[in-house]
Amino acid sequence: MNLGAFSLSLNVKDIKESYAFYQKLGFTQIGGHIDQLWLILKNGESIIGLFQGMIEQNTLTFNPGWSQEGKHVDPYDDVRVIHDLLVKEKIEVEAHIKTDQGPAYLILKDPDGNPILIDQHR
Repeated sequence: MNLGAFSLSLNVKDIKESYAFYQKLGFTQIGGHIDQLWLILKNGESIIGLFQGMIEQNTLTFNPGWSQEGKHVDPYDDVRVIHDLLVKEKIEVEAHIKTDQGPAYLILKDPDGNPILIDQHR
C-alpha cells in the first residue's frame, strides 16, 4: 500500500506566531491561506501543515497521489483501495469514504491513539 506524501499536521493556537517561528527554522509556504487559518510549509523534504481551529490534535497525514514535492504521481493507490486494505487487515477506520471517485479522506488511529489522516486531493 502506497500512502503518498507524508506530513505532520499541527494544531496551532496562533497561526501567525507559528508561521513566523517555522520561517525562522527555514520553512517556506507551499500551500494554504493564512487568512483561512491553514498553511502548508516545506523545508527540504520535510512538510508540515499549520491548522488553527481545524483539527483537535497533531496528526500524521498522508496524501495518496502526491509526491513530497506536491506533484501528482501515477500510478497511485486510491484512498478507496487503501480503505479496503485497512478493513481487510482489521484496522478500525473512524471516518469512512462516501464517494466512488475523486477527493476523499479517511481517519484511523494507531495503537497509541495518534490520529492518522489519509487525505486524497485528486
